[in-house]
Amino acid sequence: MNSNIKITNFDIIYLSIKLQLTTSISMTKIINHQWIPMSDGTRLSAKIWLPVDAEKNPCPAVLEYIPYRKRDFKAMRDAKTFDRFARNGYVGIRVDIRGSGESEGILRDEYLQQELDDGLEILQWIAAQPWSNGDVGMMGISWGGFNSLQLAALNPPELKAIICVAFSDHRYSDDVHYMGGNMLTDNLSWASTMFAYNSCPPDPAIVGDKFEDMWLERLEGSGLWLKKWLEHQTLDDYWKHASVGYDYDAIKCPVYAFGGWADGYTNPVFRLMKHLSCPRKAVIGSWGHKYPHMGGPGPTIDFLGECVRWWDKWMKGTDNGIDKEPRMQVWMQDTPSPVSLKRPGKWIVENEYPTRSVHFKPYALKNNEIDLYDNLPDYDKPFDIQSPLSVGLFAGKWCSFSASTDLPYDQREEDGGALIFQTPTLKESTEVFGAPEIELTLSSDKPQAMVAARISDVAPSGRASRVTYGVLNLTHRDSDEKPEYLEPGKKYTVRMKLNYMAQHFPKGNQIRLSLSTSYWPLVWPSPEQAKLTIYPDESKIWLPFRENPQDLPVKDLGKPDQVEPLNTTTVKPAEREWKVIHDMASNEVSLNVKNQDTQIKFNDINWQTRKEAKEKYSYKSFNYDTLRGEIESVRGFYRDDWSAEARTKTVLTSTKTHFLIRATLDAYLGDVRIFSKSWDEKIKRNYL
Repeated sequence: MNSNIKITNFDIIYLSIKLQLTTSISMTKIINHQWIPMSDGTRLSAKIWLPVDAEKNPCPAVLEYIPYRKRDFKAMRDAKTFDRFARNGYVGIRVDIRGSGESEGILRDEYLQQELDDGLEILQWIAAQPWSNGDVGMMGISWGGFNSLQLAALNPPELKAIICVAFSDHRYSDDVHYMGGNMLTDNLSWASTMFAYNSCPPDPAIVGDKFEDMWLERLEGSGLWLKKWLEHQTLDDYWKHASVGYDYDAIKCPVYAFGGWADGYTNPVFRLMKHLSCPRKAVIGSWGHKYPHMGGPGPTIDFLGECVRWWDKWMKGTDNGIDKEPRMQVWMQDTPSPVSLKRPGKWIVENEYPTRSVHFKPYALKNNEIDLYDNLPDYDKPFDIQSPLSVGLFAGKWCSFSASTDLPYDQREEDGGALIFQTPTLKESTEVFGAPEIELTLSSDKPQAMVAARISDVAPSGRASRVTYGVLNLTHRDSDEKPEYLEPGKKYTVRMKLNYMAQHFPKGNQIRLSLSTSYWPLVWPSPEQAKLTIYPDESKIWLPFRENPQDLPVKDLGKPDQVEPLNTTTVKPAEREWKVIHDMASNEVSLNVKNQDTQIKFNDINWQTRKEAKEKYSYKSFNYDTLRGEIESVRGFYRDDWSAEARTKTVLTSTKTHFLIRATLDAYLGDVRIFSKSWDEKIKRNYL
């Protein structure tokens, strides 16, 4: 590749004119690039899908506002989404957040006040356009779901309704960073993902001569987000900012919430249904971290059709009955097949949550059994548990993206290092719907320790399928804001809530509770190995059984709509790997992940992309001081013999007292490295 390739002003003008022309496809007109000016002079880049008559007959609009590059990485998804909306009478607008894609400025962190302020200005700009009737809806998955809720809580007059998928209302306790006071290794994985995204250049065909200056500004200014997140290991004002769960009443506009059981963001859906006072509705399927018309496992739905129904009701005033339907529709999962990635089950509906059809019942833990039928003798002998670091290698990812390689595996691989309590064989089929809770009386031999709890569906063959889990850093037993060390040997009673679930346990199966003192690499372990003593006669589990549900009709959520794809060429197919390796010679145990997305060429703009990452989580000889997470990413962009690439690497290790981060960033224009920076950080552990 030739680093001396020059893009002339004539080339830039020609390409910019060509790419900014309004094109027409069927009933949709597309503005491929539109600047939206902010009050501080920064310009944000947008792509707009217009109904063909929008300039004569102004329409409501739908906004998605995220940093994942409308130009390439999300172009295929956006085309399907916003063409559907435009064909149904809505202007679709995709805006790259400040410092991402072709938008000017620097993206310094997620959900900053600057992002929200920009969002308010975007809404005002949309409402003032000649094709807009002044009404705007917002939607998004993950980041876009977060900021849809966050902006709704600010009550801008233009915002009439939102749809959020895979989101959270509490950024500390129910996001990719921390769980039960423990650090998720997705904190490292996600920081590395954004490290790579933040290092991507804008397309010079759009931004012109500013291309290299904008890129260098991003490379220098975005920073190492992992360091920021590790500097806030407990619940503080950093995490409370933009966490809408501290004031649900601030959200006034109607909210349609979606979640998936293979995703990490299902719990907030239930909290919104319980605490919001505005019109609200929810659907939870079996899919992972994808839009419900695109993801698996389990059935996909006509998600975009549901969106149109929601927009029609709240932005066009159509009396389509969506506001009168049961508030929640949920996929009740069944025992999965050992040879299929699909999740069998059925749809259930509930008019409200909490629902009167669910009854929490406590059950005693006795001699490795759950006393489901209240017929076991008392048992007062304590149990000790000190799990090896290998417990968790088959846990899958906190937030499943691929819905194939990163889902939890047969839990018998984990249960050899766990303390197990199990029901007798079920005498009749049972449905559990809600968030199980466990109360444990325990003591620890160390001042810091954690407990992981899993509930599995055990088939007659012995195969154990995880259906929910939870983790608790025992120094956070009373508070995420003010943790306290354990006094070794002292008995404590702790209560922990597991993730929400909807599971049908067939007659003849069993329900298993598994407890362990580690869950690596889903959760970063305690500073040293701890042994817990569990007192079963003082411990119990609450299971939310669904009994005598209301006989309500289940809505057919349809099949995904098929639209014409963009004009692309596949350069290299996607590749996924998820391997657990135990090297008997070095005694190193590692989980090795490869995520290589399909390399695509966008033919209409002569633009090719590359997006891949390799992750490795390892330890040696069960030594806590050898724990290591290492992630390497590449983002590449190519046009003829011009190229730009960003390469990032992040390594996280720990000692008993500190986290250690080493990171590097290198950017190449052609064959020339135009930027290089490294970090070597040491952050004190804080009850973690």
